[in-house]
Amino acid sequence: MNEIQHLSATELTGKIRSRELSAREALESHIQAIGEVNAQINAVVITDFDRARTLAAAADEATARNEPTGVLHGLPMTHKDTFNTAGLLSTQGSLALKDNVPEHDDLQIARLAAAGAIRTGKSNVPEFGAGSHTFNEVYGTTTNPYAVDRSAGGSSGGVAAAVAARIQPLGDGSDMGGSLRIPASFCNVIGFRPSYGVIPLEAPSNAYSWLARSGPIARTVEDIALFMRASTGDHAIATPNNLTPGDFKTPIPDLRGVRIGYSFDFGIGVPVEREVIEVLQRQLSLFELAGAIVEEACMDFSDADEVFGNVRAFDFATNLGGLVRSHESLIKPEVLWNVKKGLELDAAAMISTMAARTRLEHAVQNYFSRYDLFLSPAAQVLPFDATQRWPERIAGTPAETYLDWMRSACLLSATGLPVISMPGGFTESGIPVGWQMAANHYHDVQLLDWAAGYEEQTRFADQLPRLVADPASVAASEIKTATL
Repeated sequence: MNEIQHLSATELTGKIRSRELSAREALESHIQAIGEVNAQINAVVITDFDRARTLAAAADEATARNEPTGVLHGLPMTHKDTFNTAGLLSTQGSLALKDNVPEHDDLQIARLAAAGAIRTGKSNVPEFGAGSHTFNEVYGTTTNPYAVDRSAGGSSGGVAAAVAARIQPLGDGSDMGGSLRIPASFCNVIGFRPSYGVIPLEAPSNAYSWLARSGPIARTVEDIALFMRASTGDHAIATPNNLTPGDFKTPIPDLRGVRIGYSFDFGIGVPVEREVIEVLQRQLSLFELAGAIVEEACMDFSDADEVFGNVRAFDFATNLGGLVRSHESLIKPEVLWNVKKGLELDAAAMISTMAARTRLEHAVQNYFSRYDLFLSPAAQVLPFDATQRWPERIAGTPAETYLDWMRSACLLSATGLPVISMPGGFTESGIPVGWQMAANHYHDVQLLDWAAGYEEQTRFADQLPRLVADPASVAASEIKTATL
């Protein structure tokens, strides 16, 4: 793999803008990388190379004419297959949508295109983004670049694997119960779940849905900020957000005086594998070396399970209830279970959930009256055997549902806080482990500065995966190439 693929998105777009590198060269390098390594991980499942070549040529012509360019000018990027892309297969990993070709881009995709990103295809997802392990009946399983027999996480698993494998430096994802954070942790990259409304996320059946978020995956915090400059901003829905693209400047690494609380079990006995804890414990001193004040402390998460479980179920029923009724036999049982749970919620359950969310917010603000940042494991388990649907035991504790092993991420989703998943080191066998870092609502910019302070101490994401380049790796049957 050539040196272009090791550049960050900030470096790559800078070189294209300064004419040190053309958009066409960047695109062909990206396509070559897919051909070399994708068969080992199955991250990219749909390609759109002919259209991408046309767009890259247009980007180079714009550069030559000294025209104004967007912040992602010339950047090749596959998109998460839960997003609709105009004229390109958008399956959400479901047999029910296996032939779906939308007429319009989702807002997130349109904003990336307007910023200059060049669409090259789609990355793999679990069906409808449900569950944090990327497999489906349409395209199969995505595996981990650091251990190709293990899970890459999900639902943004295809994106995380592509970024880790140096197929691309930056990607788009979404996160309801850890879908940015868990794959980032599993694949030794960075995933950012912003505050509510900072990146508008369309939800046609419930415009005020707050649990799911759109956000980036990258190898550097600087590239996370770059994505935010391309995507941030109000849309048609009134939200508390007052952050703008201009707020997301290059992060300033600084942890001096930051008050950090950490917990490995979230104060409520959440099971976490011992090896995960051991890797993360070794990194606590790095926060102190950077000038932070670190102590074991936790917000009260006792209401978070109820909030997450019921709001998620309500959203699943709202968004997927009609499709389940018309295509039930084609949809995986985990999705059917979640939709059924949502349809069975009654008024008493929703009243209780709103009261629990109120108590949880009081607990959050009580915590942030004493601390600036909360640290916790991004995932409760190490990347597991990719042939499993989901872990049936977590640190010896049986899992009752497919969500139980994701609880470390789900609890923070329930708070609505901005959260970033940062590489936290490796086990002795080289398996990645990740942190979650959470700040108070709309402290997104400060959170990126603090994350950059930790990144400066570690640079874990610089460690390459153990993939072997294989130029003849991808058979035509393994990737669905769509034409306009």
